[in-house]
Amino acid sequence: MKIEEVTPLILSFNESPNIRDTLSRLSWASRVVVVDSFSSDKTLEILSQFPNVQVYQRRFDHFADQCNYGLEKIKTPWVLSLDADYKCPAGLASELEGLDGTKHGYFAGFKYCIFGKALRATLYPPRTILYRKASAKYERDGHAHKVTISGEKGRLGSVLLHDDRKSLAVWCASQVRYANDEAKKLAGTAKQDLGWKDRLRLWYVVAPILTLFYCLFYKALILDGWRGIYYSLQRVFAELILGLVLLDRKLRAESGDNQEFIDETGENN
Repeated sequence: MKIEEVTPLILSFNESPNIRDTLSRLSWASRVVVVDSFSSDKTLEILSQFPNVQVYQRRFDHFADQCNYGLEKIKTPWVLSLDADYKCPAGLASELEGLDGTKHGYFAGFKYCIFGKALRATLYPPRTILYRKASAKYERDGHAHKVTISGEKGRLGSVLLHDDRKSLAVWCASQVRYANDEAKKLAGTAKQDLGWKDRLRLWYVVAPILTLFYCLFYKALILDGWRGIYYSLQRVFAELILGLVLLDRKLRAESGDNQEFIDETGENN
């Protein structure tokens, strides 16, 4: 695979704490496509400092739709899909050049960082980050998105860092929005069609408790000290919010209250 055949694709919205470090590791790319959702912080100013970055703005509706819009702007046969807080290792470009390109997509593992230090384990799953543009389409999956690849996939040896430096307040607000999308997904899917992890999340009280013990002891994150505890509590918070939203929907339905969940901006999700 020629490195000139690969274009990184990044979504951004108020990513000034993250985007500079992410882009500084993509100097090998002749062109980086960024789909920005009208950031109001210094994101656009930072993006303008990288000559290989081309910015397209689109009002946000869903991650999958933003990505599909970004795919339309890619001119190369291969796409490297990244979040704004993903840090690519130094050897990634060399690994890409060494690929024979016979696969239609490649997934990679991650190390999760808390305040710049990688944890020994994470609940963050491997993700397909490199794929042929012609073989890919993004679909909605609760609050998240997934790319469907029509063809065989392989695994990259490179491991990326997930290192989000935005404030805890921003992270918490995001979890409230994400929980509503996840609740809609879980409520709209037959139980037999849910994976075991999603079925577990329907246990409003049990899931957060199990998550805490799973992270701290099964994943041994307690050995990472306060950073491991911080991450574990984040995962518990996310499950608590989801449980509250699911229970809220259940109780409102039982009482005949059809009011939809309202996020912190006062807008319906």
